[in-house]
Amino acid sequence: MKAVNDQGKEVTEFCNKYWLMLDEKEAQRMYGGKEARTEEMKWRQWADDWLVHLISPNVYRTPAEALASFDYIVREGKFGTMEGAMAKYLGAAAMYLISKRLKSRHHLQDDVREDLYEAANKWVAAVGKDRPFMGGQRPNLADLAVYGVLRVMEGLEAFDDLMRHTRIQPWYLRVEKAIAEAPQ
Repeated sequence: MKAVNDQGKEVTEFCNKYWLMLDEKEAQRMYGGKEARTEEMKWRQWADDWLVHLISPNVYRTPAEALASFDYIVREGKFGTMEGAMAKYLGAAAMYLISKRLKSRHHLQDDVREDLYEAANKWVAAVGKDRPFMGGQRPNLADLAVYGVLRVMEGLEAFDDLMRHTRIQPWYLRVEKAIAEAPQ
């Protein structure tokens, strides 16, 4: 479906984007009830609509963090010497400036880390103390969506700060372990 967003730009929306098409028997087996299925959809959408927008403003928050992020990207990307230097310095400068625009566009706090911390603690509170994952005893698609968003920051200062200043690390490590132990 075509729609106009808050900025007046035409966008394409996909109906049922978060709804898995399952027969009733399979849905009951996977979710146990409609509430769990609806909860999963809500948090998958939250990961797409909010959490993902916190990445760039946090990993490129300062010139030093932007440079460190691009140093990591260049090192892992195995660029040549000249290509790597160009990508590192030009990319870091560009993304630092872009992150400031994104901060404004998404109405983030002056210290964007605070939004990241709030989001992580909101997620942990939603998972709760009575279950290891949003999906109960096993991660569901919401767990994997949130994990995937956070995983892209691993190895960067924003990720380390997130693990130190929120309650998300135990959940994150449980998901990481569950993924590693999953049958291939």
